[in-house]
Amino acid sequence: MEETLGRPADQGEEPLEARARKRVRARSDFLVHLAIFLVANLGLVALWKLAGGGYPWFLWVLIPWGMGMVGHGLTLLIGPESPVEERAIKREMARLRPRHPGR
Repeated sequence: MEETLGRPADQGEEPLEARARKRVRARSDFLVHLAIFLVANLGLVALWKLAGGGYPWFLWVLIPWGMGMVGHGLTLLIGPESPVEERAIKREMARLRPRHPGR
């Protein structure tokens, strides 16, 4: 039985194309989220400026949403099914394989 990234190949492994589509969709979802974040927060800053400045109330939206954006980005980079996770799984599989089969 062949193993692929820690999962046996005959136990419901997603086809390669489906996994690639999932990753591409995750990246495009992040870019849409980023675009909305930028447009909305630039609009809030512009509204704040037009209203005469003063207390920077827009930060009450920008900071928590920005923290969410960082989390979303980190999930893409090091989260489940990320390239980092796959490299770690391959390293672990190599470490767990017997070094001298047949002994």
